[in-house]
Amino acid sequence: MSVAIAGAAECDLGKTGKSILELQTQAVTRALADAGLTLADVDGIATNGISRFSATQLADYLGLQPSWSDSSFAGGAVFEMYVARAAQAISSGQCSTVVISYASNQRSARSRKLTGVYEEGTPEAAFEEPYRPLYPISYYAMVAQRYLHTYGLSRADLAGVAVAARDRAQLNPAAWTYGKGPLTVDEVLAAPMISSPLGALDCCLVTDGGGAVVLTSLSRARDLPKPPVTVMGYGEALTHTGMATAPDLLRTGAIESGQRAFARAGLAPADVDVVQLYDSFTISVPLGLEALGFAAPGEGLSVTLPHNTGGGGLAYCHPGQLGVLLLVEAVRQLRGECGARQVPDASVALAHGTGGIFSSHATVILGVDR
Repeated sequence: MSVAIAGAAECDLGKTGKSILELQTQAVTRALADAGLTLADVDGIATNGISRFSATQLADYLGLQPSWSDSSFAGGAVFEMYVARAAQAISSGQCSTVVISYASNQRSARSRKLTGVYEEGTPEAAFEEPYRPLYPISYYAMVAQRYLHTYGLSRADLAGVAVAARDRAQLNPAAWTYGKGPLTVDEVLAAPMISSPLGALDCCLVTDGGGAVVLTSLSRARDLPKPPVTVMGYGEALTHTGMATAPDLLRTGAIESGQRAFARAGLAPADVDVVQLYDSFTISVPLGLEALGFAAPGEGLSVTLPHNTGGGGLAYCHPGQLGVLLLVEAVRQLRGECGARQVPDASVALAHGTGGIFSSHATVILGVDR
């Protein structure tokens, strides 16, 4: 059975003063309204970030008793993983309508921290914790340092990623940096250093926000108000927990997750019109584009394929986990709903989530209904 995304929406973004459950409710009900459905149609929920029993708590809050749920945690990659699980559950008849949602009030609650939790007896506790790294930025900084050294690049080259993200955000009225004007390379380089070579403007935003997408069978989605967006392929990969066990700092699991997604979809990178890539830090963008096959190693900074069209985590919104909002933007691009930032004639989109410190990866390929 073919499966499609029938609805997509954001909750309030920025600094909202709302609780996580209020924001979750906004995301879910707005996505259902976008799909022309109601809570009564939902029999599947996938979410996390509320409590240890996130799906149960959200279902109870919404007055639902779903026949399928998932509240797995794998960092920012998990929402693309949820798409695979939901598509499989719908195809097998376990449920008919799944809402994948997430929200955080981390800016309002001032809950973001720069320290990690290390399990006693693990390699991370033995070889990393004594050096008191900032989590996760010090780990991404190690990757960035290796990347710049290996390919003979500079901080100024990497700063261009933040500059481009800000430019794209000026076309997205929902973006945190919308209306704040362009960013320059010199401004990125002059920002406070956080963990060399990454400064404050190399880092994602800290905002409230979230979103939701609604999945159902393609045949049913065709009878709903909005054009269905088909789930064409998906793949995932897990590689390591800490840098002490990372096989290669410049070879991430996105290589495998992307290959698996393309194989399932029967497509190749050249078939993709727009990419939504988890940009927790500036280094995430070139490394991700290279791993997914859109550029050769060391050439990701020169990719011209439209990507992170709404501004991404660097300039649009980053509520702790960005993965569901990558799906929302991909859906809107394929529907042609993005106004000034619309990619002309976009028919295939790729959304790629990353979790931990390049630890978990999940890739989803979406397409217009043919």
